[in-house]
Amino acid sequence: MSKQNRLFIFAGYNKNQYIDSAVVHYISALSKVGDVIAVFDCDITKKELTKISRYCLYVSAKRHGEYDFGSYKRAYLFAKENKLLSKYDFIYFVNDSVYGPIFDIKSVLEKLESFGTDVFGIVQSTHKIYAPIESWFFGMRNQITKAKWFNDFISSVKKQDSKENVTIEYENGFTDLLLKHNISFKCLIKIHGRTTYNKPLKLFYMGNPFIKKNCFIRHNGALGCQISKLLSKTKFADTIIESAKAEYGKKYIDWFLTKNPIKCFCRGVKYIMDKKI
Repeated sequence: MSKQNRLFIFAGYNKNQYIDSAVVHYISALSKVGDVIAVFDCDITKKELTKISRYCLYVSAKRHGEYDFGSYKRAYLFAKENKLLSKYDFIYFVNDSVYGPIFDIKSVLEKLESFGTDVFGIVQSTHKIYAPIESWFFGMRNQITKAKWFNDFISSVKKQDSKENVTIEYENGFTDLLLKHNISFKCLIKIHGRTTYNKPLKLFYMGNPFIKKNCFIRHNGALGCQISKLLSKTKFADTIIESAKAEYGKKYIDWFLTKNPIKCFCRGVKYIMDKKI
């Protein structure tokens, strides 16, 4: 399959208003298997954007406060206005809340596209009420992006009071619309609750080519041993560690990635005890 059959709509954010090494890696990896439109929810200088502009059809970086779905909206409208949606068989919506890909993503894309469904994603997580496709990586056939209901949905994205409301209105809301319109969908991995955040090593063995950034700070660092073991399995470990140190601090990441089994065990016990208090 020609890479031109895929368009990636990439949503990004950086509190320090720069493009880090992990984002360069992610976007460059996507550019090898498709075309990329990147929109950031933060102000970034044109000079800084040159790190990724060669990999993208279009890049925009301006604070809008609508989180990832606001960036998805802007990139989608750019593609629509420039008559790009019909050019591709598959359109993906992805964001930078993850590190990766930690292995070649082409085989993952081919598997998703082989499902034969209208919509597909990396992870579907079931909760008490909802079972949404996790919105950090999902794709669809181009007829979905051209459907009126999808256009109305993505075009209506607006600023929410909290990230929780974004999840309810747009992540859960998108899956609700798929069910309402009888749109077929399937994910590579189906898990329960917060497994994406709590068991990154398990998801790696299930075929997930990404690590949620939140894993690096979740449970007071109790996931460090999982992440350390996972990083030992990818040639992109240095890129991820460099980015994580810039985000969370060198001292913390050096502490977090200890391979000492006793320290790892103690962290896990401390987290469980703190949780009970």
